[in-house]
Amino acid sequence: MKVYQFTEQPYFPTWKDHSGSLRVNLLNRKCDPRVASDLFHRYYDEWQLSDELGLDIMLNEHHQTATCMSSTVVVGLSVLSRITKNARLLVLGYPIGHRPDPLRVAEELSTIDVISRGRLDMGFIKGVPYEFPASNQNPVGVMDRYWEALDFIVKAMTTHDQVFNWEGEYFHYRQVNVWPRVWQEPHPPIWSTTGSTTQARVLGERGYVMATLGSGYNTRPLYDAYRRGYLSKWGKAPGPDRFAYLGLVGVAKDKDEARKRGDLVAGYLRSSGIVHVPYRNPPGFLSVEDNARLLRGQTPPRSYTKDGRTVDMRTASTEDLIDAGILFCGTPDEVYDQIVDFCDYCGGMGNLLMMGHAGFLSPEQTADNLTLFAREVYPRLKAWRQPDAEQVAAAAAADKAQNPAASVRPGDLVDATITAN
Repeated sequence: MKVYQFTEQPYFPTWKDHSGSLRVNLLNRKCDPRVASDLFHRYYDEWQLSDELGLDIMLNEHHQTATCMSSTVVVGLSVLSRITKNARLLVLGYPIGHRPDPLRVAEELSTIDVISRGRLDMGFIKGVPYEFPASNQNPVGVMDRYWEALDFIVKAMTTHDQVFNWEGEYFHYRQVNVWPRVWQEPHPPIWSTTGSTTQARVLGERGYVMATLGSGYNTRPLYDAYRRGYLSKWGKAPGPDRFAYLGLVGVAKDKDEARKRGDLVAGYLRSSGIVHVPYRNPPGFLSVEDNARLLRGQTPPRSYTKDGRTVDMRTASTEDLIDAGILFCGTPDEVYDQIVDFCDYCGGMGNLLMMGHAGFLSPEQTADNLTLFAREVYPRLKAWRQPDAEQVAAAAAADKAQNPAASVRPGDLVDATITAN
């Protein structure tokens, strides 16, 4: 298993000083650039510590929000590609669904791959609904734009012996010839996120690494849909390395202190969805089916425990978040057991996206959180044997054959999760 340390790089001083929205229309007068500078330097220091501890690193991008100051993720990637030495740098994600220029994306990420000497993992996303006002893009047809942009980026990165033109539905280019060319051949690994079983199957067919964010014990049907898509295209079961999961982590020697840390990290869940109502679900962003699930209350912020209890991530207790597999929290032994139990339930998972910092967790608590995890949990996770991929895929196929509706279960998620990038 690989573990990527993640923080959204929040500007948390405003979290208790807003008028009902932490995104889009929270005036930047509330941002003190000196405080922001100190916070950025702190987050880079903690990522350098992660690198020294043997952890990998994850970054993301959001816009016009105090929940995430990383509005230009290529800047963070540029800094980290130079100041870290060993960690893989995962961008999850790069919102190409509403970016106007995928050629620029290809150029930026190719350069990062070269500077880091081949340590880049490329995670592409369509973006959350609140991003569309900021980008002035139409959410209708966003996935068509997404797939065309992704296909173009791949072609631009893998074409080395000719200059080509691109005439698509959304993008048009002449004389495409990306310099520098990528370090990793044929291109850096591709990741994407989803909370939809339909999209999960597509990602399986494409063979990309699939990440789910805050999906808790509803993750298994998403992984099974991916497995069916992968098996249909590639003729074999996907390994655990094809699956990733974002989980919050609070670990300490003392159980009570661990719970305090877990509660502070869970501030991410309580803040990320605070947004002015008109920006939450712009027309066209969700399909008719997904909007129906949203109205029925079958989508986040609700999640589910292993025994089927419903949990609202915005208001849930620390214990409920642990029961739902959203928060891994406790002593090193407890955290290890929780992660292994979750992975067993999901049929294997090879990449843990660890939110080891969020909100009001102090620098000292964060450093201890990362250090304890890296030294007392991570070595055991790397030694743990994942479930057999072929047996898991066979079981998923048998379940699908006996229950054709299994790919759309009552708790099925959609792409517009409040915690998705």
